[in-house]
Amino acid sequence: MTDFLKLNSQKIEIQWHGQNEKNRPTLIFLHEGLGCTKMWKNFPKKLSRETRCPALIYSRFGYGSSDPCPLPWKINFMHKEALCILPDLIKKTGIKNYILVGHSDGGSIGIIFSGSPCAKGLKGLITEAAHVFCEQKTVDCIQQAKINYEHKELRQRLEKYHGKNTQNAFRGWNDVWLAPNFINWNIEKYLNNINIPMLAIQGKNDQYGTIKQIESIKNHVKHVKSYLVDDCSHSPHIEQQEIVLNIMTRFIHQIIIHENNP
Repeated sequence: MTDFLKLNSQKIEIQWHGQNEKNRPTLIFLHEGLGCTKMWKNFPKKLSRETRCPALIYSRFGYGSSDPCPLPWKINFMHKEALCILPDLIKKTGIKNYILVGHSDGGSIGIIFSGSPCAKGLKGLITEAAHVFCEQKTVDCIQQAKINYEHKELRQRLEKYHGKNTQNAFRGWNDVWLAPNFINWNIEKYLNNINIPMLAIQGKNDQYGTIKQIESIKNHVKHVKSYLVDDCSHSPHIEQQEIVLNIMTRFIHQIIIHENNP
């Protein structure tokens, strides 16, 4: 069921699955750059059921049914989410132990959080198609998304999920990624400080990033498992759901076993 939470007098859209599960880490889902709670579809519920872990999904400010986020967004918008808003959300919900599951921008937010002093209670990090630096390939795809939004059907498709937030969500994300200085954006320094188990997943045909993204993660993180998914582009949990569900479930079970048998 969709619900709302107040953070600093602003309303944020949340959804819970498996809240009755006890003594298991909570899975916190961090959506992509144009995503929201509803765009995860049935995947969080399935992963919660398979792992017997409660799951919290939320729409960032400016997305879904959450309150707007004023435009223009700054280049450090993912840092703000990771270091200010996400810690507040975790505190407000009373979550003590948790695993982050982040897709695209959500994966990048998870990396910044996990490599920061905020990560108390964090037991693991799962990323899908995360970016750790900006590539020209990414910029080119986001430029094409702008064309699709302004002249094709993308705006109409997004309105189904974001409603009144559609313009806020698209312009906030699109304008900042296309800003001239964003090509220098880089969060690799946070990878060096990640000391919990990490699972990094990327589609072999990811149109928004090259294999260099997952290679950088492997080169910088001590305890990381990585998977390149065949016949898959930017959304592995949608395009190859059963494969990704199995990979994530095994990873989460290993974390729980280790926590119970240190």
